[in-house]
Formats: sequence, structure tokens, C-alpha cells
Amino acid sequence: MLKLIISGAVLLVLLAIQNLNLFWYLSFWSLLLLSFFSILQLHTPMFEFSLQNQFFLIDNVSSMLISLTFWISTMMFLASQFDIKICSNSSKIFCLYVLILNLTLILAFSMANTLMFYFMFEASLVPTLMLILGWGYQPERLQAGMYMMLYTVSASLPLLLILLFASKYIMCSSIMYNFVIQMKIFSTSWSYMLLILFSFLAFLVKLPVFSMHLWLPKAHVEAPVAGSMVLAAILLKLGGYGILRMYQYLNLHLNFNFILCLALALWGGVLTSIICFRQIDLKSLIAYSSIGHMSLVLVGLFSNNSWGWTGALVMMIAHGFCSSALFMLANCIYEKAHTRSLYTIKGLLLSLPIMSFWWFMFSAINMAVPPTINLLSEIMVFPATMLFLKYMVLCLIFMSFLAAVYSMYMYTSTQHGGNPKFLAPCGNFNEVKSTALLLHWIPLNFFILKANLFLLS
Repeated sequence: MLKLIISGAVLLVLLAIQNLNLFWYLSFWSLLLLSFFSILQLHTPMFEFSLQNQFFLIDNVSSMLISLTFWISTMMFLASQFDIKICSNSSKIFCLYVLILNLTLILAFSMANTLMFYFMFEASLVPTLMLILGWGYQPERLQAGMYMMLYTVSASLPLLLILLFASKYIMCSSIMYNFVIQMKIFSTSWSYMLLILFSFLAFLVKLPVFSMHLWLPKAHVEAPVAGSMVLAAILLKLGGYGILRMYQYLNLHLNFNFILCLALALWGGVLTSIICFRQIDLKSLIAYSSIGHMSLVLVGLFSNNSWGWTGALVMMIAHGFCSSALFMLANCIYEKAHTRSLYTIKGLLLSLPIMSFWWFMFSAINMAVPPTINLLSEIMVFPATMLFLKYMVLCLIFMSFLAAVYSMYMYTSTQHGGNPKFLAPCGNFNEVKSTALLLHWIPLNFFILKANLFLLS
């Protein structure tokens, strides 16, 4: 793991100091090589939690999410190749922001030091904000960036205060205390309930759950394709990762607070699934569907058993690949039709059958068809939820049904019907984008053959 972190840092330094016109291709091929190395590392027998030193930890949760980070960062270059003029100053700045974001996320997923984890957790917002402000499509991107920063930073400030309060109980001259030692302090202290209420708030907003989600559709609508891909595929997983770490090391038990949070998340998932039918913007529809899937991740994380935790991890990985591909397809439609309105986009099956084929594949994956890992995640999360919340079965039934319905609605509304006369004729679908979509599709279907990679000990 340290080799991957050092390689990412060296790549960032090399890109910053070199003046050649090959920085785009150097970044892409280097990230692709690191992606394959990170996937090869998944086959090492490291299924237990292990502290490498005072700063870094490694287990299969962090390994899977780091591999996802490298893979999606590579796909961001493929998806943005025609949006950003290569060999220009703006493209070099874009590469720098992507590499900084990639390195920040890798460090966040591998940090054992609590304050460093918090720092990386928050530092990932800065390059994401720069991507939205610098390469967004609409003038409202400033408002969307402000929403994102205010929601996430204000919700995470109580967590920072709790961590600083805990640090004075550590009999150590420096702040080099690890995650496990610091969190166990609160198990017997008076501030236990304060920790529950405020430390999880930062992760719930980042996830996000219903009633804390308003920043997400705005950020997605105004972000470029690379910003939407990394926001849906990786940044939302920081919330799930933080909840999993907190829940494991605090040895929490189900109580009224958790049941109330789960009920809000599940009914919020049902409501956001219904809201999907009222969306006009295609990216907004995909963003609201992500909120529903993340509520299932939260339920799996709070299920208090390894079956639910494994299902939540599988769903985070599956949602990362699927949502990234859907946002890429939405951007392909925007490039061809210059609009994302579902009232305007019709009949693309007649003009772009290859893109319609990929829309069908990923719409089917979004509704969890076999043999994808999306189905595996729902098979694991649903029983784990019903074991301790039997009265929430109705919510799960509604969410599963509505996910299939809005995925079919998303596909049929864009691909079927007659092509409007005022739309210019569309050209052929680019091979680069087909390759990127294929690289999204392969992990979703072939990870099912190696499901033991997701097992949590």
C-alpha cells in the first residue's frame, strides 16, 4: 500500500515540474498502471485488519476502495478527453487537480491517525470544488460549490471538536495516536452520546442520507463529467468508510438512536426513489438514485453483523462503478444533444444504437440484475436488515421495486420515441468512450467470480 501512495505522490511531482506536452497521457497511463497494481494487491491474503505503523492501516475494505479510486481516476481522463483541450494550460491544471484528489483519497482510505484521516476527509473537498468551479457547465456552479462546502464542513466541525477533546486524554507528547486507541476512550466516558450524535453527522452528510442530501443534486448538475464521476463513485464512499470504522472500533450496539436513523434512511430512500420520477434533468435523476442506494449502504453498516457490513462494502463498490458509468453516459447525451432534459431527449436508439446498448446494460445493472455484484449486495443487505428490523421489510420492497421502475423509465424516456426534428444529426459513438464504459462494465460482472475479496473478518 505504501508503494501505491509513494507512486501517486511521485507522479504528482513529476507532472508539476515537467513542461512537455505529454502530461495528459503521462497521467493517464501512469494511473492505469497503478490501477492494475492495486487490483493485483487484492489477491494477497490480507483479510484481517492490520496497522502498518502509526500512520497507515490496511485491510480489504481500504484495499478495495483504494483500487476503486485508482480505477475511477483513470476513467475520468478517458471521459474528459474531448471536453478539455489536451496540450493546453487548462488541461494541465485539470490533471493536477485530479492527481491531487486521487492522492488525497488514497491517503484518507489508508490513514490510522484520526486527525490525519479527518484532514484528508475534508481536504478532498478542495480539488472537487475546483473541478466544479473551473470546468462546470452553468453559472450556478458557484452556488452548487457553496452548498457542498457549507453542508459538509459545518457538519464535520463537531467531529473535529470531539477528536481534539479526545486528544488530551492520550498520554502522548504528539498527536500520533491511532484510530482504535482514540475511539475506545469514549466507551466509558460521559461524552458517549455526544460522540454518537455528532461524529456520525459528518459521515451522514457525506453519504448522504435523506434530509441532508440537498447539496448532492446541485453539485452533480453543475459539475463536469469528471467531477460527477469522482463525486458519486468515491467521495460518497468516504461517508460509508468513516461509519464502518467508527462502528467497528466503538463496538456500538443497536439502540433507539440507531433505529431512528435507519428508519429515516429507509423511508428517505423510498421518497428519493419516488422523487426520481419528477426529475427533468438526467443527471439530477441519477443523483437522486444514488441517495437511495446509499441509504441501503447505511442500513448494512448499522446491521451489527458481518453479513451486512460485507453487503454494504459490495454495494459501495458496485454503486461506484455503475453511477460513474451512468454520469458518463449522461455527458455523452449532453455532448450530442446539448441538453439533458428528459422532455427533449428522445429516440436515441435510432441515431446512436451503440450508446443505447450501453444505456441498457447500465440501466439493468442499476436495477441489480444477475450476474452483477449489485445483486450480490442486495442479497446480503436485505436479509441482514430483516434480521433486526422486521417492520422495515416494506421499505425494502418499495426501494427494490422503485429502483427497477425508475431505471426502466430512465432508459425508455431517452432511447425510445421519435427523434425531435430540431436536434442536429448525431455522429458516431466514440471508441474511447466505449472503452471506458467497457472498463466500468467488466468489474461489475466479473467480481462475482471472486466474491471472497469482499469478505470482512
